[in-house]
Amino acid sequence: MSDDHLYLSLAEASPEGDARWAFGTGFEDPLHGIDTALPPGVDPGELAERCLALGDDALVAAQRLAEWCTRAPELEEEVALANIGLDLLGQARLLLSRAGQAEGAGRGEDALAYFRGPQEFRNVRLTELPNGDFAECIARLLLFSTWRLAAFRALTAHPDPVLSAIATKGVSELAYHRDHAAQWAVRLGDGTETSHLRLRRALDEVWPYLDELLAAEGPAVRAEVEQTLRQVLDAATVPLPEVPALPGSGRAGEHTPHLAPLLDELQSVARADPEATW
Repeated sequence: MSDDHLYLSLAEASPEGDARWAFGTGFEDPLHGIDTALPPGVDPGELAERCLALGDDALVAAQRLAEWCTRAPELEEEVALANIGLDLLGQARLLLSRAGQAEGAGRGEDALAYFRGPQEFRNVRLTELPNGDFAECIARLLLFSTWRLAAFRALTAHPDPVLSAIATKGVSELAYHRDHAAQWAVRLGDGTETSHLRLRRALDEVWPYLDELLAAEGPAVRAEVEQTLRQVLDAATVPLPEVPALPGSGRAGEHTPHLAPLLDELQSVARADPEATW
């Protein structure tokens, strides 16, 4: 199956109702109908680990973005953040499904999303930090989407055709996420004195987590991320933060205290009644 054919199959396998996906709603596997056999030479353990990490990133980031509903500074922005969160939720479904298939332990997207504890999650810590003000939301989204877009572009050449197709499908979504965050960063940084100071403060808060995003990436991804961030912050009249990186890694299961309560809320319905359907 060619990558182009597989990409089209992925798009067709995502029913309109995916945006309303939640535990117990009975949606079919998002990779249903797609040839998911692992090609020769692809290590299933490495593939599962990569898909799980990227799926966890998207799932946790989507949950944080959902918290902005009714709290965004304007209705248009509330819709935009909700749509970005739904894009990430769709990516989480595909990636967690592929992780479960590669793992071969019989766990699907629901099992991976709802029935693991914090120590089993492999998301980067940036995604689990509690929401601050709107400037912090934009600073976090700018770093996350800039890195994720560069990483997904690299993954379009992955030898696993399913992961390659998931990445190809995600590139257009992530390009919008990055553009949205970049435009807001410029508006805030080159706006009023107050908005400028808030953005600088927000960048100082999230910048220590940038090295964790780039730790497992090649030089091309790192160069793209650094160049993009430099261009955006130059346009925003904001200097690059000079703050040290924080040790530790969510990829190794080392999380902040904020992940556990986030998962408590995310997983509460599924854990209350694991067999529920409606």
